[in-house]
Amino acid sequence: MNVPTGRDSFPRWVALVVLGSLPAAAQPLTASLDEATAARFVKLALACVHKEYPNKLSHVLNGPADAKVPSKLTPAFYGCFDWHSSVHGHWLLARLARTFPEAPFAAAAKQALEKSLTPKRLAAELAYFETAGRVSFERPYGLAWLLQLAAELREWNSPEAQRWSKHLGPLEEAAAKRLEAWLPKLSRPIRVGEHDQTAFAFGLVLDWAKVADDAAMRELLTQRIEAFYAADVACPLSYEPGGQDFLSPCLAEADLMRRVRSKEAFATWLRAFLPSIPEKAGPWLSPEVVTDRSDPKLAHLDGLNLSRAWMLEGIVSALPEQDARRAALDAAAAAHREAGLAAVTGEHYEGGHWLGSFATYLVSRRGLSVAP
Repeated sequence: MNVPTGRDSFPRWVALVVLGSLPAAAQPLTASLDEATAARFVKLALACVHKEYPNKLSHVLNGPADAKVPSKLTPAFYGCFDWHSSVHGHWLLARLARTFPEAPFAAAAKQALEKSLTPKRLAAELAYFETAGRVSFERPYGLAWLLQLAAELREWNSPEAQRWSKHLGPLEEAAAKRLEAWLPKLSRPIRVGEHDQTAFAFGLVLDWAKVADDAAMRELLTQRIEAFYAADVACPLSYEPGGQDFLSPCLAEADLMRRVRSKEAFATWLRAFLPSIPEKAGPWLSPEVVTDRSDPKLAHLDGLNLSRAWMLEGIVSALPEQDARRAALDAAAAAHREAGLAAVTGEHYEGGHWLGSFATYLVSRRGLSVAP
């Protein structure tokens, strides 16, 4: 066997070996979102949105009275191990029930949404938000996903969805106001590969603002995006990823900038920002390999493969058709898509409680479905 050598080729070789050894049930999924694939993802979300334990709280206690179980603290979004995963688990259910309204799983997805998105439960969520000491709760990642859930419900033309959207409205407004108050005070972007990253969250929030027709949020975000990222050059993609990243700082920034620039202006900015993108097809950016999927932090790299895939696809979507970099970007996106989707099995709860949401965001092309 001829084993490729060199810094870039080794991860690709390892990925091929690992993918080749996967059982049939874990083989890469098709590139399109079909009903059977959607049903697998819905099953993962249904298994966790009302599963209270195990649970990882991000919770400030102001006194003994705040020592409560998760379902009492946040009764709408207490499952899926942590608050933000519960939120995007509900988003998954809404996204796929909306996409496949006649599918057998749609009824169960709607029942789960009906159970969670009640006025009483969401009023308790809002009260939790507004309690002293929680100004930074789930900021920005969880707040951004909450707004994505709100956007999905806004766009879903069904009586149930419109009712849930109305129930979610006060919490949606509170999340948006919290971000609006924070953004002018944030002096620097947050360039990490986990939850605190600003580039990824800004993209989700900007897409929500377009759906919600919130011109003030769009203007504020665009101002901050330009201030934080417009002058960036030579992003050190070769330094990525960290060992527990699930987001790429460099690719997330590029996927964000394509939302606020014309194709020509974005293509020019990208050339200075990521000069390493080759202008011909060939090995460039290889998927990452998870060595232990039962480790919740190491399993983040499966999510990185999924998020890299949709970010690369977003970057390609914003480049002119004749741009020579598209071939390398397309090839990298396909490799990451294949590796990422192969890991969405639910074998370990450490990944099963959240990877379905990332897979759904990728395969349903949610980041590309919001009009400029």
